[in-house]
Amino acid sequence: MPEQPAETATLTLPDGRVIELPFLKDSTGASFLDVRKLYPTTRICTYDPGFNSTASCASAITFIDGDRGRLLYRGYPIEDIAEHGDMADCGHLLLRGTLPTRKQRREFQLEVRGHRLVHEHFIRFFQGFNHDAHPMAILVSVVGALSAFYNDDHDYRDPAKRDLAGMRCMGKMATLAAFSYKTAHGQPIVYPRDDLNLAQNFMYMMFALPTRPYDLDPVACRCLEVILMLHADHEQNASTSTVRIAGSSQANPFACIAAGVASLWGPAHGGANEAVLAMLEEIGTVDRIPECVARAKSKTDPFRLMGFGHRVYKQMDPRARLMRDMCHKLLDHLKIKDPLLDLAMELEKVALSDEYFISRKLYPNVDFYSGICFRALGIPREMFTVIFAVGRSVGWIAQWIEMAGEEVSRISRPRQMYEGAPERPFVHLSERRREDGDEETDDNRPDSADDLHHLGRMLSVRIANSHGA
Repeated sequence: MPEQPAETATLTLPDGRVIELPFLKDSTGASFLDVRKLYPTTRICTYDPGFNSTASCASAITFIDGDRGRLLYRGYPIEDIAEHGDMADCGHLLLRGTLPTRKQRREFQLEVRGHRLVHEHFIRFFQGFNHDAHPMAILVSVVGALSAFYNDDHDYRDPAKRDLAGMRCMGKMATLAAFSYKTAHGQPIVYPRDDLNLAQNFMYMMFALPTRPYDLDPVACRCLEVILMLHADHEQNASTSTVRIAGSSQANPFACIAAGVASLWGPAHGGANEAVLAMLEEIGTVDRIPECVARAKSKTDPFRLMGFGHRVYKQMDPRARLMRDMCHKLLDHLKIKDPLLDLAMELEKVALSDEYFISRKLYPNVDFYSGICFRALGIPREMFTVIFAVGRSVGWIAQWIEMAGEEVSRISRPRQMYEGAPERPFVHLSERRREDGDEETDDNRPDSADDLHHLGRMLSVRIANSHGA
């Protein structure tokens, strides 16, 4: 937590009160007003829906310079990590704070791989899902269920126990994600292999079948590894903040990660790359781009161009440049001529030359290209967010480790600006306004036979619908 500075800022209220607020700077020189004591001392709150101007924590893990289009993992540019590193480097860096030496790297890989298996009883969870269940619905459930298997020790003040939670999370997430894929497709579960790296093992568990050999494509595996690294962490986004908020109550770390999976599932967050692919399919052909761009500009047309712009970046998302290059490399290697890629290239060119997009700094983001890479890898659309979750889980658990290790911890408890009714007296049922169909009856009597029969029919219909009848 930052120390109290000598500098302060002055806040003058309409009633004439003057409040001194500590003025902070982080390691990059960014400025912050410390309002932690504002409410306790003045009974005044700040109002910031979406936390766009609020720093909820101090962290040393990831830094985004949105104005320059830069993303750093513990000071290292994401471009260098993605080009020269792998998930072993990335995982050790995020979880343990440093790029590993050769010895540390070998030990880290062995430790993570040793946590890939799940308890055999855990397989029963997957067997309980319907054959057409969405993989994200499965994943959010089974990640939370890990809490039942690792719930014996909640004393995470011990750094070794926090590190163990990180190793378990990084080792098991790809296993759970691949099992979710297999379950959703009615295929037999394929167990992990310790001789493969994270991306290779993930591809193997997703696509291998017991009836035939499965050959791993090194270019395809490298593409998936780059995708996982690019998604590993991204400051205090919605899902990461959710993990930290859940963790502030000292909840089980796997329950916190499950909360992050649930937050990531939304189309405004992890589901954005699915929306990009759906948009490209809706546009259909290059000649329809001008029409769709015009529709996107219209305030009355619901059509929107997905994959452009980012809440944080005011320049092009650096991950998008890496993703675009990897996308071309993958398609060239696989000899795939995908019309959606040609469409995406032309759409990017049109949008970046249009004053409407330039003035609003609507540059392509990482979601714009990742969906096409997933498509080329043979990964179905409903698995896109699951893979995002596998990559981001490394950052989630790193953020949890950092938060759980803070000397002074506080449970998250945001305030609100109340817009409801003021205090008022309770109105007895007999005195409330009557509506059409109200009957003069004894309100304390049991439900009639007709009411119970109607309720039974409603429940029968809901049960039938839930089974696809």
